[in-house]
Amino acid sequence: MIKRFYLNDFIAKYVTERNSSLFEEDLAANKDAINNAVAGKSVLVIGGAGTIGSSFIKAMLVFEPAAVTVVDNNENGLAELVRDIRSNAAIKVPAKFITYPMDLASNVFKKILANNHFDIVANFAAHKHVRSEKDQFSVEAMITNNVLSAHYLLKALHKNPPAHFFCVSTDKAANPVNIMGASKKLMENVIFNSLDAVPVTTARFANVAFSNGSLPAGFLDRIQKRQPISAPSDVKRYFVSPAESGEICLLACVLGKPGEILFPKLAENEMKTFSQIAIDLLKEMDYEPVICNTEHEAKEMAVGLNDSSKKYPVYFFRSETTGEKPFEEFYTNEEQVDFDKFINLGIIKRTASDTAMDLNSCIRDIEQLFSKEHFTKLQIVEILEGAVPGFNHLETGKFLDEKM
Repeated sequence: MIKRFYLNDFIAKYVTERNSSLFEEDLAANKDAINNAVAGKSVLVIGGAGTIGSSFIKAMLVFEPAAVTVVDNNENGLAELVRDIRSNAAIKVPAKFITYPMDLASNVFKKILANNHFDIVANFAAHKHVRSEKDQFSVEAMITNNVLSAHYLLKALHKNPPAHFFCVSTDKAANPVNIMGASKKLMENVIFNSLDAVPVTTARFANVAFSNGSLPAGFLDRIQKRQPISAPSDVKRYFVSPAESGEICLLACVLGKPGEILFPKLAENEMKTFSQIAIDLLKEMDYEPVICNTEHEAKEMAVGLNDSSKKYPVYFFRSETTGEKPFEEFYTNEEQVDFDKFINLGIIKRTASDTAMDLNSCIRDIEQLFSKEHFTKLQIVEILEGAVPGFNHLETGKFLDEKM
């Protein structure tokens, strides 16, 4: 029988190596300001069923908003979100807490915006995985979600703007080598193009440990299904806990000034490899990891696993897939950064170069390309390379969907 363990304890001990939140001091120092921004207010959270969106909701509910509306196209995720927060004795759920399973681009969502005023709007609807960029179809879906939907959402809010608008970004937007990161960098510029009408902020932050769909979360699924664990051995990433991901978004949303990008102050030596997380997880669950030389060898060993098995097959490999950087970063040398305002948060300031491009023209180019029945992935990459300075697409012809 495998050893029982608590995931949050494992994350604190082995992944973030923090017993308390990285943002504990910033939350305490700014408690009154956050309370003034949130208490008694009406909040719309888009993409709120995911790990980051739901963590944002939990962090925000501490400050007792009057009403919360959550929209997500994951109906099952919304059901679990409601069960989770209503089962938590530490969370006070407002009388008006409504979830809607629907798409951001749907006509019914537009009716919600037309019939309500929201003081805070936070958008977490996004393609977040590098594996979502295999061909022109997957890339069109990604850019539509990450860029165009955010653009249309802000246009819809121009007539009735919230006091705070937040749209989540990623550390992969800094010196991007993959289309996902480039799309989020373009998203940053597109949403900041609405600053005259809506106060917009965003945040770049690390991988969220064991978030929905992440590789570490997949480790747990593999163990439950008695399947081998597979991970790159040479890719290093920064990590925050699920709770920290919600907290940084809350801080950026209500304390960031329009046009600012917040990020966590993490040192380079705090990055972890996925392979080490896998080893630590197996050992914590009383398994002995066995390093296999091939996927086939790992799968063959997994066939014999049962409840009494102590040895567990793992297959580690050097990354060779499209768009995979060996490490991540939160800002570039060209960006203006403020390290002084917050204790454990840095701020990227908007500069004149960020507004130099005709973003409306860029949006038109994307829309025109997507209106065609036939186009190539390369054509999309060329538009992004023209729109995102420093985008150096790393195409190897191999993709994560080809891996276990």
